[in-house]
Formats: sequence, structure tokens, C-alpha cells
Amino acid sequence: MVVLREKEKNIVRSKFGKELVNDVRLVVFTQEFECEYCNMTRELVEELAALTDKIKVEVYDFERDSEKAKRWGVDKIPALLIFGKREYGIRYFGIPSGYEFASLLEDIVDVSRGSSRLSQATKEKLKSITKPVHIQVFVTPTCPYCPRAVRTAHQMALENENITADMIESLEFPYLANRYQVMAVPKVVINDVISFEGALPEAQFLEQVLLAVDSDGLVSRR
Repeated sequence: MVVLREKEKNIVRSKFGKELVNDVRLVVFTQEFECEYCNMTRELVEELAALTDKIKVEVYDFERDSEKAKRWGVDKIPALLIFGKREYGIRYFGIPSGYEFASLLEDIVDVSRGSSRLSQATKEKLKSITKPVHIQVFVTPTCPYCPRAVRTAHQMALENENITADMIESLEFPYLANRYQVMAVPKVVINDVISFEGALPEAQFLEQVLLAVDSDGLVSRR
């Protein structure tokens, strides 16, 4: 199955040619059965890799390669991890389609360059984080505001190795959407103690991350 049309391929090929600097590894966890969007996610990634020699693809089976899945904290599929000079905590759970396709392309560029586009002030404050931070951003493919939240979270993960940031496609993982009471998207959940809806500006997003780091686990915000 062809995921990208020829016009889209030409646009992406040109973007990659101009903006990619270093090699990027796209790590995909899939499974032949019981995963509706696994094959399409793998095919999308392989089509992107065919547009440049700077993208390398690694495909693993969620069950057969369970040790690797455990190592990288992959607990559901389809999963896509983006690695560069190191194993950044930049992850997609569910196919990055619709508006999220743009997020994927920009993440690949940032990882290739090894730096985010966050403000210097934000980068400096992120350096103070020494505890594990897990950011989950719940999205849908048709949400025009979701990519902003996803990109902010992923750029924070790029800047600090203690941060792991997940895009989670709500329609593909309804049990998680139900667990976190996702009534509107984007919804951001940080360390299971802080949550908010909407694509907050960078500085306000950072405030929520820092609040989650300092929380004793009793704080919850919706």
C-alpha cells in the first residue's frame, strides 16, 4: 500500500534534502496480527526513509523483540521512536497521520540537527530537571491544535534525557483515553499528576512540567 502520494513525496524529499544534517533512526514496533494501523505505520516510515539516505529504519516485532520493547518502554503498538545521536525519548503511539504528519517531519529534522527550536530561556530551565518526566499528549488526526502540543513535548524530550514524551492517538487507544478522561484534545498528562487541555504556549507548558516534577503525587489539574 502506498501511503504518500507522489506530490507529497516530492515536498518531503525537498524538505529533507535542505534540512537534514545527521542520520536519524526510525524505530518501529509492529505486529502482524491484532494491530489495525501497524502495517500502515511501518509503510509510512519506510516511504519516508526511501526519500533520503539520512534515515535508517529498524522494525521490531512487539512480541518476538519484547526485550527491546521493554528496554525502550514500549507497551503498546504501533509505536514509532525517533533516535539521533542518542536515544531521545520522542515517541509516537498510533500512526502519525493527518495533522500529526507535520509533527513527525519536524521531529525528524530536529533530531537530525540535534537541537530543538525552544527558546533559550526554556532550554536553560529544562536543564534543572533531574527526575524522570513522562509527558503524554493525547491527539486525534483531525485536531489542528494538537501538533503544537506534541511538538512542544517532543522538543523538551530532545533537550533533556530525563524527559520522555509520547504522542498517543486517542482513537487507536480508547482504553487510555478513557483512563485519562480525554474529553477534548490535545490533552496533556504529565507524570500522571498534572493534566491540562489545549495547546499551551511554551512558557506555560514548561510551568506545568516543572510543577509535575515538584509535585508529591497529590496534585492533579484538569
